Amino acid sequence: FSGPFTDVVTTNLKLRNPSDRKVCFKVKTTAPRRYCVRPNSGIIDPGSSVIVSVMLQPFDYDPNEKSKHKFMVQTTYAPPNISDMEAVWKEAKPDELMDSKLRCVFEMPNENDKLNDIDASKPAPVLNTSKQDGPMPKPHSVSLNDTETRKLVEECKRLQAEIMKLTDENRHLRDEGLRLRKVAHSDKSGSPAALALRDNGSNCLPSLLVVIAAIFIGFFLGKFIV
Repeated sequence: FSGPFTDVVTTNLKLRNPSDRKVCFKVKTTAPRRYCVRPNSGIIDPGSSVIVSVMLQPFDYDPNEKSKHKFMVQTTYAPPNISDMEAVWKEAKPDELMDSKLRCVFEMPNENDKLNDIDASKPAPVLNTSKQDGPMPKPHSVSLNDTETRKLVEECKRLQAEIMKLTDENRHLRDEGLRLRKVAHSDKSGSPAALALRDNGSNCLPSLLVVIAAIFIGFFLGKFIV
């Protein structure tokens, strides 16, 4: 019997009949108040076996006290037409009885076994899948992102103001070009080549300013989106 003995401890006893006749069995103990045996008697058919459960009642275990408890399994061939088991044992002759004696041994688990049992009884840790994976961002990193965002917004506003300014200048240059073309048409002494050169120069400058402004605003807007 393996402790601790603070609760009922059960061990099983297997009885096998190797003969070709039915066998009656009975289980006896020197401490009947300390044990509960089920079944404590019965019949085993030829070649069959029976499991007997021996239940030790709780008690205060003393490792220095040696166990004196013993069991005896008594058997005899079953007579034909059995009607009363008690009569079989009373009428059986001593030379017809067979018995096997067993001594009880109490064992307490060692400390390593206790630790293993405790670890096995602990529930497995459950992961909280509702939490985000990975480390949480630190507060100062959030403030840095906000500061960077504000800088990008201010830079975007500044670029928008520059675009509006360049648009006004482009409109002013376009009006100036139209005025110069009118003056050139009205000036009969003007050369056609010189007139074409002035028109091309007036048209290229505003377009170049618009291209430069588009490159800058695309660069900063792309950085802000990323």
